[in-house]
Amino acid sequence: MHFKELSFPTNYIWGAAISAAQAEGAVHIDGKLNSIWDDFSKRKWNLNRKIAHHGISHKPLNSAEFYHNFKADIQILKQLNFKAFRFSTAWSRILPNGIGPINQKGIDFYNQLIDELLENNIVPWLTIYHWDLPVALQKKGGWVNRDILNWFEEFTQVLLHHFGDRVLNWMVLNEPLAFTAAGHFLGVHAPGKIGITNFLKATHHALLVQANTGRQIKNINANFKVGTTFSATYITPYSQKPKDIEATKRADALYNRLFLEPYLGMGLPISELPFLNKIEKYTKSEDNYAFDADFIGIQNYTREVAKHNTWMPYIKAGIVPAEKRNVPITAMKWEILPESIYHILKKINQYPNLPPIYLTEVGAAFKDTVSENGDVNDQERIQFFEKYFQQVLRAHQENYTTEGVFVWSLLDNFEWAEGYHPRFGLVHVDFKTQQRIIKQSGKWFKDFLKS
Repeated sequence: MHFKELSFPTNYIWGAAISAAQAEGAVHIDGKLNSIWDDFSKRKWNLNRKIAHHGISHKPLNSAEFYHNFKADIQILKQLNFKAFRFSTAWSRILPNGIGPINQKGIDFYNQLIDELLENNIVPWLTIYHWDLPVALQKKGGWVNRDILNWFEEFTQVLLHHFGDRVLNWMVLNEPLAFTAAGHFLGVHAPGKIGITNFLKATHHALLVQANTGRQIKNINANFKVGTTFSATYITPYSQKPKDIEATKRADALYNRLFLEPYLGMGLPISELPFLNKIEKYTKSEDNYAFDADFIGIQNYTREVAKHNTWMPYIKAGIVPAEKRNVPITAMKWEILPESIYHILKKINQYPNLPPIYLTEVGAAFKDTVSENGDVNDQERIQFFEKYFQQVLRAHQENYTTEGVFVWSLLDNFEWAEGYHPRFGLVHVDFKTQQRIIKQSGKWFKDFLKS
């Protein structure tokens, strides 16, 4: 397939994305204090147990140094013909202690970034929280402390006051299932907490934050466009045995429904996940998970295969690794199945009164290499995007439409517990020299978006 065959609506929004913790670097520069990821990745025991590829370099201390290179990176963004840019604000760069005194140099950085985007006719889409809670708030309990509702409200108020005159599009949380489950139940992501109580508290508070913050923003200015983003995984059963089919339903309730359905006013998927009943002990009469959003963000990367597993607590379902299923995989060991986005869009469109959908992360990691002539010929990534977008158009033909795409990611960056080796970027970053090389996939987008 050639990109000329990919005919999207003329008003379709095409953007690229980064997050603060993964790309900014400059962790201890200009008043910024540590986030939970800075703390989590520097722990000695994490170097062997939690952050892949061992070694002190695999932490977000320097990363892609977007903080110092943002003007040049925006010029690359413009050169590739993207018209929108999704970025997040580092909480501890703006409020080093999470609450209290504002760090003016942090405000100055994001003001400069927003102004630079607008001067280059690129629309800013701001993600308030992309997993980097200030350590100072984590010491007070973080997401398991109900005070997070007040802390988040204060942080949001600061953002609205300083950036609301130029930023129209707001995303509240990035993939809440990831930072609640991986960070508070399994302990493999920051802050490294384990156990069902931590998970339920963090989930309850994240559900409240994504709705409360939406209302807070709209109360300030009804013209703001507000939503949040959800991970969405196409899940199929390992076999047609009743146990595997039921396990798949439970996995789907956890992976895809836990945060989306309450946001849409449908409540928690308790029938498939009875343990969620325990959240009642943390609720108050005024708690409301629902919000009438202007849009939702969907982030789909792969397909998972579920199988009954008696030993898996609470959901009795396990995921069969793609490596063991003899399927093509990415550098993240995720199955390459672009049609998964078609199935996800078809599934989500079954909900009534659904707001517009944006694909707020789309991409794939491969083992990119720089050739002797200084090129990165990432044909696997180009093929992925071609096939993925073909499936998005297939969904459009059946009226399962989306309004835009944000490619993950503009730059190679710090890929959380996987360290620096998985590369998602359209732009190759040498993390020692900070040299940028536009990959062939970036050049593909330049031509595609020009057509």
